[in-house]
Amino acid sequence: MGWFTSRRRPPADTGALGSHVIAQQLDDGDVAPAACKVVVFNAAGYARRAQSGKVAREEGETAWCFHPGSYSVDLTPFAAAPELGLRLRFVVDAADPRVAQQRFDLFLHSEAEAPLTVPAFRIGVEDALQSALDDGVLDLPPCTALAEWHAFRAGLNQLLYVRFGVTVEDCVPVDLGEQVDFAAMLRQRAAVLESANAVPSVQQSGGVRQGADPSGLGVPVTPALVPGLPRQAPAPDPDSNDARALRRLFLELPAATSALRLIVLPPGQTLFQSQQQLLQRLGLASLAVTTMPSLAWAAPGQPLASADQTRRAAASIAAVHALDQGWALIARLQLAQPDDLAPLLDEADRIVANLEHSLAQRRAAAIHGEPKP
Repeated sequence: MGWFTSRRRPPADTGALGSHVIAQQLDDGDVAPAACKVVVFNAAGYARRAQSGKVAREEGETAWCFHPGSYSVDLTPFAAAPELGLRLRFVVDAADPRVAQQRFDLFLHSEAEAPLTVPAFRIGVEDALQSALDDGVLDLPPCTALAEWHAFRAGLNQLLYVRFGVTVEDCVPVDLGEQVDFAAMLRQRAAVLESANAVPSVQQSGGVRQGADPSGLGVPVTPALVPGLPRQAPAPDPDSNDARALRRLFLELPAATSALRLIVLPPGQTLFQSQQQLLQRLGLASLAVTTMPSLAWAAPGQPLASADQTRRAAASIAAVHALDQGWALIARLQLAQPDDLAPLLDEADRIVANLEHSLAQRRAAAIHGEPKP
């Protein structure tokens, strides 16, 4: 009789949801806590939200369960000054009936890894904040005046809503000096940069290998802790990097295009024509992503050299960087005054041009004019 008795796995442990875990995947029969929300993705990527309780999936579906929070994280706005921080408290937004897909749901399906922990999400938020400050999307000057602080808060709120689908409840400056050993970070940075001299380019190689210890300090190098280096070093496998980047582009480019289409413009043809041209180019970029050739093949029956595969993967990552810049710009456009729209659309033209260039580099089997090794 034991042969015919099915042994079910233990139910999922959801006790960490709402504390240090924001979201996790559930299987059939698992029970989502009453305070949590359930998001189910079908094989085509469309999402639907369900009530808490016992999970029932159809074939090909994936179920996520998330707790709306609130959550508190400490962020470092400037990598070169890790002792200066921001304490951020945020919640996951409730479902907006005006949109077909919630932004947080898209984030879960596109780039989150299960389980989505608060520390992992903090790294993504900090990356977005530092990039926005570096690119001039946000401004946080020293000795910030009250009006400047309110402008920064409004911009940060909109950025995190557009990029991740979360709402900022509170944001205050904090001193992180007791939590950060800046001297050790500088020693690590010097050791990493010294070891990078033996590599053609840290950027081309995708950053510092996670877990390396070139400093001899007994502390693995983590890019998130080394000022001036990429915070999230891609995995050493080009195939994994490329697949992850193309997945994000495939899922998020249509959503970003839709968000740009919904930007309200003042009367007149000039801005409208600029917006329509951008929408057309983004549509072609989405088509390019859906028809992107395989990483490992230059042509049918013709394998691609390992160096060219690495180059293609780097081009995919560059395209994702342009996508992230696009999300940040959409957040600015949604808050912009009419007089600011023209220069922002010019900035959008630059970002889309970078996206198009990166996708063309990803499609090319070889780059003409490259020096031979």
